[in-house]
Amino acid sequence: MSRQLALEFLRVERLIPWIFRGLRVVMILGAAWLFTHIARRLLRRLRAYAIRSMDRRGTSTDLELEKRAATIMTVLAKLASFVIWMVAVMMALNELTFNVQPLLASLGVAGLALGLGAQTLIKDWLGGLLILLEDQIRIGDAVTINGISGSVEEINLRTTVLRSENGALHVIANGLIATISNLTRDYAYYVFEATLAHGTDVDRALRILTETGAEVAQDEAFRSLILAPMEVMGVDRLAERGILLRARIKTLPSKQAIVGRGSRFRW
Repeated sequence: MSRQLALEFLRVERLIPWIFRGLRVVMILGAAWLFTHIARRLLRRLRAYAIRSMDRRGTSTDLELEKRAATIMTVLAKLASFVIWMVAVMMALNELTFNVQPLLASLGVAGLALGLGAQTLIKDWLGGLLILLEDQIRIGDAVTINGISGSVEEINLRTTVLRSENGALHVIANGLIATISNLTRDYAYYVFEATLAHGTDVDRALRILTETGAEVAQDEAFRSLILAPMEVMGVDRLAERGILLRARIKTLPSKQAIVGRGSRFRW
């Protein structure tokens, strides 16, 4: 009986250190979760500071400042979360008596080998970094990338995510981006085209087009969205189907479609 009690005591004695290690691992993971939330809160405050700092330059509208700040802070939040959880996992493994030094050394060797074999991945990361540093696009911009049009939903170091008008989600590797057309940087244009039958009074049509632009500019629903009066370019070309007239309206970023629909309704 006494021998059995002694064995049970030894088992409990062996388990106690592991219980304490388990508790410390839980505390480490809990601290990582807490630090992640603190970092996100700090980044939200930093976002407001960044907007105020950029606003002092007076080079962009409030909407542009918001989009740029949102883009930068999203990437910083993901990077901060990755670093915090990577450190927490290493500490937890060390607490569970895993020797992390050989693991770190092997990761370094594997990283070197991966770097030699994963040039495409490195190219994607460098492309994403340049997009952010050069402020080429921002979250919420309407863009065309490599012929694919949509609204920017995410900008990551490896990929850029677009949502097209029909709801399709396009994930584009940053290293493959050859051309970017940003349709909503600082301002946008709505290009208005109308086809007239041959023999139509073109001068009268141009007057109506000019009057339509002035009417839209005075409308309360569109006045704050229009940055300049309608620019009537006149006859663009003669085609078999008729005479093509062209005009354009300068609007706030991402508001050209709204203004364009209002113009077409009045035309």
